[in-house]
This record gives sequence, structure tokens and C-alpha cells, in this order.
Amino acid sequence: MNLAFIGLGVMGYPMAGHLAQAGHQLVVFNRTTFKAEQWVEQYGGSLALTPMQAAIGAEIVLACVGNDEDLRQITLGEDGAFEGMSKGSLFIDHTTASANITRELFKQARDQGFSFLDAPVSGGQAGAQNGQLAIMVGGNASDFERAKPVLDVYAKLAKLMGPPGSGQLTKMVNQICIAGLVQGLAEGLNFAQAAGLDGAQVVEVIAKGAAQSWQMDNRSQTMLQGEFDFGFAVDWMRKDLAIALAEAHLNGASLPVTEIVDGYYAEVQAMGGNRWDTSSLIARLRPNTS
Repeated sequence: MNLAFIGLGVMGYPMAGHLAQAGHQLVVFNRTTFKAEQWVEQYGGSLALTPMQAAIGAEIVLACVGNDEDLRQITLGEDGAFEGMSKGSLFIDHTTASANITRELFKQARDQGFSFLDAPVSGGQAGAQNGQLAIMVGGNASDFERAKPVLDVYAKLAKLMGPPGSGQLTKMVNQICIAGLVQGLAEGLNFAQAAGLDGAQVVEVIAKGAAQSWQMDNRSQTMLQGEFDFGFAVDWMRKDLAIALAEAHLNGASLPVTEIVDGYYAEVQAMGGNRWDTSSLIARLRPNTS
């Protein structure tokens, strides 16, 4: 298919790469042009100078940018992708954004004669690189069926969760669960070390029981070593938790643990850990960690 991919960050770059390796023809756009040039040199395809230029002639346009403001800029801003979308084409947004902007863009796309899916992802940089992402999708069933062969190129599972916005709401659930899990793991590991136990041996045992989690399997050893350069940054987690907390304010859901952990991440930022990964919650329990 003729595809466009907008946003070649730590997630978008390998995701677009998988599509190219699967035989699709890609036009790519990135605000930092050097990154797009690097991608084209590695994978082929062609470079667009604006989102609109990338979208012209594409059957499906995919995007993975930072936040609501970035998403609005690349879709509705000057030379935005929506200006270049063809009638009957499809826009798939992998950005973790608010449900509100997703619903707004869905309506705008429908009014202009093309389709829109919100499709945030989970699995981190490693999941993107290995083509093993979980993709939670909101939108119309017919659009999802059309998109699924493309999404399956880099998905471990892609699932339609409901109407527009449902993908973003599901991603909020994902981040809420991660926040509590990482804090619990941080406290447990810190307790083990304070008690004079061998942290690695503790994990080896409890990972075979009910305490086991993805975070334990993939982050416990680096947490014990005070290494936090393994994926999703604290700045981005706080952005995501802010979206979830704002939505909870609207729907009445109680998120007491999420609110507390968001505050803990603010403490990590104050320690200079803005770009540390989310497992760095343990650092605030051990202030000498660097």
C-alpha cells in the first residue's frame, strides 16, 4: 500500500521501518528533518517536507507524536495532514492523547470524507523495535478491519475497543495500572535491600509466584542497579497520567494511588530524572541513586 508515517521518534521510527520491510511504500515526515533523512537512507521510501505533503496520495496515514498540541499541529495546523488527505483514505493516530481531541479529529475527518482511528500503543521502545506492540483502537469496525493488516505488521495484538476515543481510554487504564505496579515493585525492592537481602535472589523467587509482572521481569534488575535508561521517560509518563487524571475528573472514577504516584514522579523530575525511565520511582526511595 501507499502509506505515510508522521513522527519518527523512538516509537515511530521502528514502526515505520517494519512497514517498509513488509513491502509498503512509505512517505515519511518528521519535524527534525535529519531524522527523516536518516530513516529514508536506512529503509528507502521518500521524505516529505510537511505533513500535508506526506498525506497526499496516501491510502493510510499513520502518526505517532508527543501530545495533544503536537497532534493538532500535524493534523489541523498550517500544512497539516488533513489538508492532504484523500476522500476515502484513513488516518491512524498512535499518539497517546486525550479522548477529547480524538473525538474532535474523528468528526473533522468524517466531515472531510475520510476515516480516523485512535490507536495508542503499549510495549515501549523494545516493543516497537521487535514488532510486539499492544494496540488499543477506537473507531468504526469497518475502518479497523481495513487497518488491521497494517497494524499487525508491528503488533502483538491489535484490538478494537469501541467507538472513537475508546483506544485512548484503554491506554489510560494501561498507564494507571503501570503506575501502581512500578511503585509497588520499587517499594518491595527497596525493602529487600534495606533488610539485607540479595535483591536479585528475592526477585528470582517471587517472580515465580503471584508478585510476578512485566515490570518485575524487565525492570527489576536495572532498578536494583540504579540504572534508568531503558525506555519510556518520566516526562512522558506524567503527561499520560495527567490525561488519565483529567478524564477521571470528568467520569467520576477515583484514582487515589495514581494521584500519589504522579506526585512521586514529580519528585523524580525534581531530582533531575525527567528522562529517566518510569522504573526510576525507586530513586526517590534511595536519594543517592544517580
